[in-house]
Amino acid sequence: MKPQDIKRIDEPKLTPAEKLYLPAVVKGMAVTLRHLLSIRSRRTVQYPEQKRPLLADNYRGMHRLNRDQQGRVACVACMLCQTICPAHCISIEAAEAPWPDREKYPVRFDIDELRCIFCGMCQQACPVNAIELTPVFDIVGTSREEMTFDKEKLLLMYDLTKDIKPHRPPQIVGYGDQHAQTETRPPAETATQGQEK
Repeated sequence: MKPQDIKRIDEPKLTPAEKLYLPAVVKGMAVTLRHLLSIRSRRTVQYPEQKRPLLADNYRGMHRLNRDQQGRVACVACMLCQTICPAHCISIEAAEAPWPDREKYPVRFDIDELRCIFCGMCQQACPVNAIELTPVFDIVGTSREEMTFDKEKLLLMYDLTKDIKPHRPPQIVGYGDQHAQTETRPPAETATQGQEK
């Protein structure tokens, strides 16, 4: 490094008022008074009696395990949600299903809500839309065991929130279109490409 490339920055000289932090204190008090006297900035609500409107379309809260048309658990125990979960908070124990329309079902389905990061990847990975994230956020517990939701608790959450439409991630576009173009190629074109190889 050359000496001319070195830029020396001197510490700025402070006035006596700045040494006492008076201008910063006055600016902070001015901001506080402006918010105190302004009606628009009053956003305090008396929770839990009052609640702010929640954008349910954009919120990922507690999980629920959906039921199918017959009232059974919709999960087919494919283990995709357990595999994709980055927090490793889902544990599933599968067994052979007693119904003819599926191979497996979950005997045990647990989610540790305290460990969960509410990323929604389990919901995206589920092929049968069995697990969804609801807009419910105000569930509390006095111990870790209370915040571990088992299959019965997740099905109860579905019964309580079945009328609420959960958050759905946006569809990924572009990849399917390219795949569809390669799939719908005429057979003659595919055959000639195979002969050229």
